[in-house]
Amino acid sequence: MIDHISIGVRDLAASAAFYDAVLGAIGLDRLVTREGTVGWGKKYPEFWINHRADFVQSGDNGGVHVCLRARERAQIDAFHQAALDAGGTGVGAPGPRPEYTETYYAAFIQDPDGNKVEAVTF
Repeated sequence: MIDHISIGVRDLAASAAFYDAVLGAIGLDRLVTREGTVGWGKKYPEFWINHRADFVQSGDNGGVHVCLRARERAQIDAFHQAALDAGGTGVGAPGPRPEYTETYYAAFIQDPDGNKVEAVTF
């Protein structure tokens, strides 16, 4: 079982502001802010960003794909809109994904560093 996820970012302050909006839309709060790292979660940090001075963005960012669970479809819609409003890129609008399962409802975004983040509910 996965305990937490950590991704690298070029600009910690800008990325923290982006994820405050995006992760807040699915009910995660910023719980930790330390030099070089920020963490969000419900009871404990589950999603971390870390400043990477050596960060190099590739076209597909090396295949980084993180999926976060939301409680309801409205949170998926809010997650996607918050990402767009905060400077992210939509790479899969909110909607059903019957090719995965009958009840799979998700949205996909890329953060300003190209990390692909999905939010899903069943």
